[in-house]
Order: sequence, then structure tokens, then C-alpha cells
Amino acid sequence: MRTADVVIVGAGPTGLALGVDLARRGVDALVLEKADALFPGSRGKGLQPRTMEVLEDLGVLDAILAAGGPYPVGMIWQDGERAGEHVMLDRDEIKNAAGDSAFTEPWMVPQWRTQEILFERLVELGGRVGFGQEVTGLDQDDTGVTLHLASGPDLRARYVVAADGGRSAVRRALGIGMTGETVDPNPVLVSDVRITGLDRDNWHVFPPSGDGAGYMAICPLAGTEDFQLVAQFPEGSVLDTSLDGIRKVAAARSHLAPEDVTEVRWASEFRPRAALADRFRSGRVFLAGDAAHVHSPAGGQGLNTSVQDAYNLGWKLGAVLSDGADPALLATYEEERRPIAAQMLGVSTGVHRGEVRRGAATMQLGLGYRESTLSEDTRPAAATPRAGDRAPDAQEADVRLFDAFRGPHWTLLALGTEAPALDLRSVHVVQGPPQQPYGQGLFLVRPDGYVGWAGESDGALRSYVTRLGLR
Repeated sequence: MRTADVVIVGAGPTGLALGVDLARRGVDALVLEKADALFPGSRGKGLQPRTMEVLEDLGVLDAILAAGGPYPVGMIWQDGERAGEHVMLDRDEIKNAAGDSAFTEPWMVPQWRTQEILFERLVELGGRVGFGQEVTGLDQDDTGVTLHLASGPDLRARYVVAADGGRSAVRRALGIGMTGETVDPNPVLVSDVRITGLDRDNWHVFPPSGDGAGYMAICPLAGTEDFQLVAQFPEGSVLDTSLDGIRKVAAARSHLAPEDVTEVRWASEFRPRAALADRFRSGRVFLAGDAAHVHSPAGGQGLNTSVQDAYNLGWKLGAVLSDGADPALLATYEEERRPIAAQMLGVSTGVHRGEVRRGAATMQLGLGYRESTLSEDTRPAAATPRAGDRAPDAQEADVRLFDAFRGPHWTLLALGTEAPALDLRSVHVVQGPPQQPYGQGLFLVRPDGYVGWAGESDGALRSYVTRLGLR
């Protein structure tokens, strides 16, 4: 029987990001993908600032920057004429919310290209992906999980991560339900197309015409020659995703002629919904990404929340499998990520319904884990950043803190005080004078860039490391 420390089911952004994180930690992980190739469509195309920071740590930032571009300004069309600009992002708000981040607004990269970049990084690190591998069931016991595949022998793993999408076969095999709602009963067509007759400087928006048809939006996909065409239909409509069908929609709702749509490269349909898995874990199996939470695409929160699931789970699996940490650490994955997923579901639904503006709430820089059992702060309550907060970037002498954080290690900031010796297998120490916005003290920054412990007593810090069973 084939074996691996971790089997990740699904080679989407979640599964590939987790594979990259585990590979750089030396964990024997295998990614399984039911399809014969990576997903070919644009779907989730917006990378939020916090996700950009994660991708920098995973070693793919340069490729992501080269592959994409900023969001274009929206252009409203009426009767074949430009009727005015539509600004989707509250740029003043996001500039203020960016704070110390190097990334001040979303970066557009089609999902298929993000996946290619993560796949290339995974292969570079020696990771493995098995295509055409469909999981049909699983059994687990005290020492591991046995996966049953549609073709080939069973596969044995110490842990399994279900990253196989909203219709997750693994989640269903576990009997974990999802609680949610239909955000909008109207079906939506989404397709990647080649179009002539439209500039690539604007996101072209065609409002409903009043004849019962819904809106249409055509967005140039940065870094490609494609456009993403999105069109809403009345409830109960049967959608035609063929070239002729999409040509008819484009011609009926805009000034474009049918032949202006020259090619359909990918097309699908969906009904916007929001749903949250009742649990993110069953024994040795974890749910991540769309297998754990399904978002409306409005506001670009689904892919981003999913990649950050992987980022949270990756270091914890690595700590248990490679660094000898107490397996109880893995319980904090659901503790930390399920409330975040619930919060971001509210944001994405609010954006879809016009109740939330794309701005600070969608950037994900302010998310954190203050209530987590992994967060311990021994300073006065007014002191910031708090344990559980994203560790801010800053310049310490000739060292950028985010450069010091980058990698699979912990980071100990000793600012205005002596750095104690810690019994951690991998810790990078930054020693310096008091530094804003941290002030003076000791700050133990987790491998995923959040403050785990903050205070002034090295004894309390050692107790924290011991309490969590870290090595």
C-alpha cells in the first residue's frame, strides 16, 4: 500500500498552497486530484493583500506579480455608450487600512494561473501531485487514514486534508453537514472568452435592460488575452455555455456583435450561496477551502480565505510531524479558522447584496486569533499589537521584519531586552532596540506571521512554549 504522512485531496489553490507549505517543511505529502489536469478557468481571480503576504512567504510572489495586474476601473455602458465610471474599490479606505503592508489593494490573477504558479513551486520543492486519482471513500483508526481510490490500490496516510471543493467527496464520506443559505436564486454564467471590440483598460459593466435579463460584466483578465464574462439570468433559466449561447448573451446585452466573441476557453454556471461546514475536523481528517466554506464570489473572499486555511494548517501539521509538537496543537486549526470563515462568509454575502463595500473588510489584513488558546499576552490590555494579531512589518536596522519572518520557522523579536534561549527546533532571533509599532518587549511570532506570545518575562515565554508542547 502506498503511504504518505499527509494526503491532500484536491489540487486547487488550497491543496497546492498546503502542499507547498508542507514540502518546505520536509513533510512527506501527496496531493491527489480527481481531474487529469489543473482547473482551467479564471473563477477566483482576486488576491487580497493578506494573501499576497502569504504568497510572498511561500516563495511565489515574483511569479504572481508578473502574472497579474491591478483591477481596472469599471465602465458603465448604456445603449452602446459609455455612461460613466464605476469605482468598485474604496481606495482611500484600503490605503488607510493597508498600514504597514506592502500590498494596498487586490491583485488580479486568473485562478488557473495562480494554480500553475503554486504547482510549479510545489514541484520545485520536490512535492508530488497525482492526477486522475478519485477518492471514493475512507476509513480511519488511531494511527492513520486509509483512502480508497476509484483506480489503483488504497493509500495510507497519517493525516488527510479535504481540499476538494464545495461538493467535497471527503466531507460527504465523513458525514459532515454544511449549514448555509442561497445568497441569490438567480443563476450566473461565468466564462473565459476572447473578445474583439472592447478595450482592456476597463471592467465593462452592462446593467439590466429592464426586459427581465440580468446584468452582464466583462473584465479583462490581467496577464492574459482573455476576458471573464459574467452574466446573471432569471431564476429557473437554463443556461447555454456553448460558444453560440455566449455570443447570444453578449449581443443581447451590449453593443457587441455575436462574432465579436471569437472563442470560449472555459465556461460554467453557478448559483451564489454561502455555506459553512458544521465541523472542520473529524479525527485525522481536516476540511479546508471550499470543502469547509462556500462563498459568493462577490468581494473575492473565497479563494483568499481558503489559501489562509492552508497557511494555518500547514505549520501545525509540520510542527507535529517534523518537530515533535503535541498533536493537540492540531485542535487549534478548527478553533481558529472556523470563526474566520464564518466572518468572511458574512462579508462576501454583504458585498453581493450591496451591504458591504470592497475596502478594509475585504483586505483580510485585520483578521487574527486573539481568542485562540495559542494566543497569550502578559502585557497591559492597551498594548498593541496583541497576541493573536498579524505581526506588523517594520524595519529593524537593516532587517525588514517580514524578511526575518519568511520561512517555516518561528521568530523571536527581542526589542529593548535580552533574547532568552528557547527550546524550539527552529527559531530565528531578531535583537534590537524598542521598535514601533511593537514598543519594548518579547514577541514570539508564529510561522504563519501572527503573534503567538507577547510580554516581558522570559520565564512566562518558556512556560508558553512548554504548555503548547512545541519543540
